Amino acid sequence: MMLQNRVDPYGHLIKTPARGAWTGNRGVIHNEDKEIVRPFKLKAWITCLLEYKGKKRPIMAPNRWTELFFLDEATAFSAGHRPCAFCRYPDHKRFKTAWLKGNPQYGFNEKTPISKIDDILHKERINKDRTKPTYEENLNHLPSGAFVIYNNQPHLLYEKKLYPWTPAGYEPGIPLPKETKLPVLTPQSIINTFKAGYTPQIKIS
Repeated sequence: MMLQNRVDPYGHLIKTPARGAWTGNRGVIHNEDKEIVRPFKLKAWITCLLEYKGKKRPIMAPNRWTELFFLDEATAFSAGHRPCAFCRYPDHKRFKTAWLKGNPQYGFNEKTPISKIDDILHKERINKDRTKPTYEENLNHLPSGAFVIYNNQPHLLYEKKLYPWTPAGYEPGIPLPKETKLPVLTPQSIINTFKAGYTPQIKIS
């Protein structure tokens, strides 16, 4: 049975046989038949290790958090997920430090609960009508790891090329288009986090 538990750069949950590099969750969002019934339950959308201390979990067990999967960390960030504070504590700390550095306008500091950052991310990742917020930016002002929409498809910006996203991986990179201002999928505060020094894991084969 193919489950609807893979996350695309828009944050949509899709069915695909392709495997991911990370897991994560948004709370309990499936029913007893392993069907997705809501887009999220919590504002803490996290990205976790596929394996942690040898622990095994049945996928979509009743009343347990819904296991989601991501091609790579850049995809997870585009969807609005951030590193888990439990199984990825060092990455969580690096992310929070870079987020604070990149987003000083909020007046947060290291003592600010991560839930306050989750509140900001939630406004940037999903609208009230469940659509994906975007904003336009010049490609030359974006860091590697950002996702944009080009030719109605999500593309990863990486080292001055655009890579079309697919569930199984990226298609070959193409030169930056002449229309350098494109809609950005990756939340604004996460773009600022990349600029402040956090480098996401990217699966370019």
